[in-house]
Amino acid sequence: MKEFNLKEHPHRRFNPLTGEWVLVSPHRADRPWQGHKEPDDISSLPDYDPGCYLCPGNKRAGGITNPRYTSTFVFTNDFSSLLHDTPKGYINEKDLIVAESEKGICRVICFSPRHNLTVPLMEVADIRDVIELWIDEYHRLEKENFINYIQIFENKGSMMGCSNPHPHCQIWAQDSIPVEVAKEQKHLSAYYDKYERTILSDYLSLELKKKERIVCSNISFVALVPYWAIWPFEIMVVSRRSMSSITSMIEEEKMHFADIYKQVTVKYDNLFKTSFPYSMGIHQAPVDGRPHPEWHLHVHFYPPLLRSASVKKFMVGYEMLANPQRDITPEQSAEKLRSLPMIHYRNEK
Repeated sequence: MKEFNLKEHPHRRFNPLTGEWVLVSPHRADRPWQGHKEPDDISSLPDYDPGCYLCPGNKRAGGITNPRYTSTFVFTNDFSSLLHDTPKGYINEKDLIVAESEKGICRVICFSPRHNLTVPLMEVADIRDVIELWIDEYHRLEKENFINYIQIFENKGSMMGCSNPHPHCQIWAQDSIPVEVAKEQKHLSAYYDKYERTILSDYLSLELKKKERIVCSNISFVALVPYWAIWPFEIMVVSRRSMSSITSMIEEEKMHFADIYKQVTVKYDNLFKTSFPYSMGIHQAPVDGRPHPEWHLHVHFYPPLLRSASVKKFMVGYEMLANPQRDITPEQSAEKLRSLPMIHYRNEK
């Protein structure tokens, strides 16, 4: 009788942050692909685009003209998904038709005045400026008495729904705790109550000993493919020191955070020699006025590419109706990413 092998046999992996499972099918990784291929939407973009509503000096869709900014730039989204002045309201019909109002603030942060400068091509010091602005916005937003959670995220590439290629991210601050964060909150709290340590401090210690899924690291942060990863080249960045939010970072950690952000995105671009699409989100403690020793700062990178710059991973069928599933194992993904150079492919001579 064969002995079970994670590298060969179908199996499920548990995500202790959410309490959910992912099906891993390593034997399917070699199947031929005859499905849909995504067109490469990355062309030669100019430094400045007169038609871009995020470029310096241009008029935005809402009619406001941008200043001629020379570094980072932040403004309230002209078409915000959440509104500051939403009236309070609640609907409940027999616990079946339920809705409640949601207040919030949506901010947009431009990383650079350059229309064609993505994170992996930025200088670490300039990425640090973005992080400083995140922290400033975090402090400003947490002072609003109705804000209980602040979500910082970046969608890169049209494949991930990004409507403008100008390098930017968003901050959505809202009244309620979002669904994915609430899942983590539940499991982070239960683990901390039981062990008086954060889940991610113990998990990171385990991963650093095994070294199978580490992609890159520096003095303050480690980037790894989580054991329970769903997306083919998913990465989670974890702070070595347990801290609840980006506001807890000391000066050198801000620079190290910028460095790991660049390392991860350079490796992504080098993987398929393309401007690699992804959704990135920082998960940190709620700002609900309560202490949150259970929270441990971490960043999720969810990239959709599967086999090349043109083949995308689709969440369909079984994955939508039953359970997330992946073919390439997290260990294989980590090994492939780890082996990539830190010189961006566009800068190779």
